[in-house]
Amino acid sequence: MAPDQLFPDIVMVCSLTRAYVKMNTMFKKAIWITISVIFAISLSVIVGIINPTEKINALWLVVAAGCFYVITYRFYASFLAAKVLTIDENRTTPAKKLYDGIDYHPTNRWVLFGHHFAAIAGAGPLIGPMLAAQFGYLPGFLWILIGSAFGGAVHDTVILFASIRRNGRSLARIAKDEIGPVGGIAAALAILFIIIVALAGLGLAVVNALSKSPWGTFTIGLTIPIALFMGIYLYRIRPGKLGEVSVIGVTLLIVTVFTGHYIPNSFLDPFFNLSGNNLILSIVIYGFIASVLPVWMLLAPRDYLSTYMKNRDNLPPCLWCDHYCA
Repeated sequence: MAPDQLFPDIVMVCSLTRAYVKMNTMFKKAIWITISVIFAISLSVIVGIINPTEKINALWLVVAAGCFYVITYRFYASFLAAKVLTIDENRTTPAKKLYDGIDYHPTNRWVLFGHHFAAIAGAGPLIGPMLAAQFGYLPGFLWILIGSAFGGAVHDTVILFASIRRNGRSLARIAKDEIGPVGGIAAALAILFIIIVALAGLGLAVVNALSKSPWGTFTIGLTIPIALFMGIYLYRIRPGKLGEVSVIGVTLLIVTVFTGHYIPNSFLDPFFNLSGNNLILSIVIYGFIASVLPVWMLLAPRDYLSTYMKNRDNLPPCLWCDHYCA
């Protein structure tokens, strides 16, 4: 007697399972083909292949960028994670292995994402418009699109995972261990030079933007006590309650943005209407304080908070200072 006659129920279940898997696979392929077609159409409109006389709408840029990032994340990033970096979720991270409550501290994944996102994406809102103004929107758009997916994101991810697998060591220390003392010194000097150039350029932009701007200075300045409150609330008052602290922090941030409108010409105006030199000094002092405080107290919560901030164009230099000084 044939197996399908002996176990008809099992054979039917197996057939239905195969059919479901096949349909699920076809459905996924259809979704990715649709996303790819939408990206191709959006990009064709942007470069002028489709309807070249049409004035470019910003929505086409958003749709093209979203589709491109989704596709590269699903296929290219998954390849890097699985085949190149071989990510293992069971691997103990330095935050747990070397826990000290200051620099090594286990952090919620979303807070950690906001922490790194704010630091890595800091230059985008400042440099992007300048590239567009100098070279036109298309070269800057393609540079950000392709460069972030195949250059910047890959570089930052590899460095991050290399640091994690070497107990949180810096890139210069890794170069010293892997290459030798000369390589370590060369890497340290190169990194220092890059940091100085990056902070100088971004610092100049933020100082020019906030100089004699009490509304902007007030808004950014108050994110510091809000972040301190969020850090203490999340790790001391109500440990692990990220939803609660997010609602409180974002609400306070929105209130700060709207109340900043009333700062100019008020009794608080002299405290926030700062000159360029005073702003530079304030940023330096803040960078020092943020680098010596425990990372969970100010650094991580403020970066996490900044991901919600719509007018974060003026914020990145301070956040970059946080990131690199720490």
